[in-house]
Amino acid sequence: MSSYTVKNLKDVDDLAAERPEDVEARFARSHLDSEHLGVSYLRYGAGFHSTLGHSHGEQEEAYVVISGSGRAKLDDEIVELRQWDVVRVAPPVVRAFEAGPDGLELIAVGSDRPEGGDGKMIADWWAA
Repeated sequence: MSSYTVKNLKDVDDLAAERPEDVEARFARSHLDSEHLGVSYLRYGAGFHSTLGHSHGEQEEAYVVISGSGRAKLDDEIVELRQWDVVRVAPPVVRAFEAGPDGLELIAVGSDRPEGGDGKMIADWWAA
């Protein structure tokens, strides 16, 4: 393994490309050759509201708002987000995002996790 890796997040496959919503999701963990970090790019179009929540068994995450605004539902609390806010989320906290009128772009950074991931998806978690 090299002592460093350079990868443009926009060169990573958009795993949300087939979704009908205005969403982009690029997960670079496997492209970084890192033992401990995952970095992802998430973009939600104007007014997008995720009803799908997720949590983790072990992985702590931080989300950095790089443009736009919106809200995050963190367990039973809803917090407002604006550009350059950083939200740290403990593994068991269920989270989902909603974009404001100009959309919401995030960089997500995740810590160590078990091989294959430890995410738990929760359908219909945040009612519209």
